Order: sequence, then structure tokens, then C-alpha cells
Amino acid sequence: MRDESLAVMLFAAGFGTRMRHLTMDRPKPLINVAGNPLIDHALDLAQATHPPRIVANLHYLPDQLEAHLAPRGVTTVTETPNILDTGGGLRNALDLLGTNPVITMNTDAIWVGPNPLAILLKAWDPDRMDALLIGIEPARASGHPKGDFDISGDGLLTRGSALIYGGIQIIKTDLLADIPDEAFSLNVVWDLMLGRKRLYGATYPGDWCDVGHPEGIAMAEALLEQSDV
Repeated sequence: MRDESLAVMLFAAGFGTRMRHLTMDRPKPLINVAGNPLIDHALDLAQATHPPRIVANLHYLPDQLEAHLAPRGVTTVTETPNILDTGGGLRNALDLLGTNPVITMNTDAIWVGPNPLAILLKAWDPDRMDALLIGIEPARASGHPKGDFDISGDGLLTRGSALIYGGIQIIKTDLLADIPDEAFSLNVVWDLMLGRKRLYGATYPGDWCDVGHPEGIAMAEALLEQSDV
């Protein structure tokens, strides 16, 4: 079921502590990979699906990201005084995102293959699903060897190790109101959906690299170079 009316939320508020010296003077999403800032790789994928709006949450060195994203039509929301994690950050941005389910994207991964957002939009079935996550088989993943979920034949997820969560999903947002904490991970919401058997996954057929640590930059650039050969 294809639905192109879903807004996109880019998670860009983190401190990038694993990047050490690279994030002393810039937020992690502005670190270059293959000549372009990390966040631009994610933004290109998002804009290719023509969403009605794209929103990014900011916290660490927000002025740099706001100046970079504004010319590309991205609305930003700065979390202050405290960072809110993925669940709190998504809830904080709902006034900008609307009431439909939302596509959320981490901004520290490189994808080689079909557009993962297009895969999710094609597979999305709101009658069965509260969230649909993109997953990568460990053999096709670089920089992140540990899996997060197992997947059944019909796509239903359970906690396990067969698939690594790739950082992109379609998620309904109504359960966010049930979480009492101001800052919380979306894992809290996923656990509620797992209990209801409403958390689903789609397996990505291409390659993926986590760029959440310094070594991931060279891995991602090598992956992109191989794809151009």
C-alpha cells in the first residue's frame, strides 16, 4: 500500500560522542562522507519520495545545521534545554509533522541499493502495522555487527539477531502520548508494539553502513566507491 502523504523526521540532535575529535566543531550530521555531509545522503533519499514536509530535530551546535538545512526546505526544531532522545524528539516535533504516521530517519548511515523509504512505503499496511522498520542482514551491513530483531515470514518482528535496524521506519505516533518521560527512546514504543504483535519489518536488499563511529567513514566511502565501479 503506497502512501506518499507521510512526513519525514530526520534525527539530527545527537552529540556524536563516538566521533570524538570530528565533532568538536560541527554536529555529526555535517561530517563529510564521499564529499557530502552525512545528513545530505539521508536528505537525498527522503526528498526522492516527495514527502509533504521534512522536519529535523536539532540540539548540538544547532545553528550550523539550521543554516545548512534551510535552503533545502527542511523545517527544524531545536530541543532545549535538554536533548530528548528519539521518542521524546519525535513527540516534540508532532505539531510540525501532522497526525499521519511518520517516516523517521537516522542521519548516520549510508545506503547502496534501492531507496529504503520507497521499500517501506510500498510495504506499509496500517491495518496490520503500528510500525514498519527497515532491516539489514548482518552480511550486508558494515560497521554494526550486532542484530536487533528476528523476522517471520509475514514480516512480524521479535527481538533477536537476524536483522540490524537500519535507522528508517514508518511509525504511528499515537502511543507517544502514553510515555510519561520527557526524554525516551523509541525502543520503549517498539516494546509496546511488540506486545501487541504490531511491529513489522522489511528486509533491505542492498548494502548499508553505520557511520556512527570514525571507522565508519572509510567503510562507507569504500562501499560507495565499489557501487560506482
